[in-house]
Amino acid sequence: MGPYYSGVNFSKYFRSLAKVTKTFKIEAGPFRAEGMPAVLVAVTGVVLAAGVAKALTMSSDRLPETLREARALAQALRPDQHKLPS
Repeated sequence: MGPYYSGVNFSKYFRSLAKVTKTFKIEAGPFRAEGMPAVLVAVTGVVLAAGVAKALTMSSDRLPETLREARALAQALRPDQHKLPS
């Protein structure tokens, strides 16, 4: 036994990890991912959600004003906005 013996059977661990990645699927509307790309999409989603949550907690005092401005911008950009007759 060398100094780095951990007692973990890594070949068994990686074999089971390979089975999990092969069976992992994500289907959302027209988007489909299977295997390792699906795992990467899931991890990316978790990281993005954590970033959004952190950004919201850091700027929570400015959030109402930002949402008001975003709503006004969305209403200004609507193509079906009714105009007054001239």
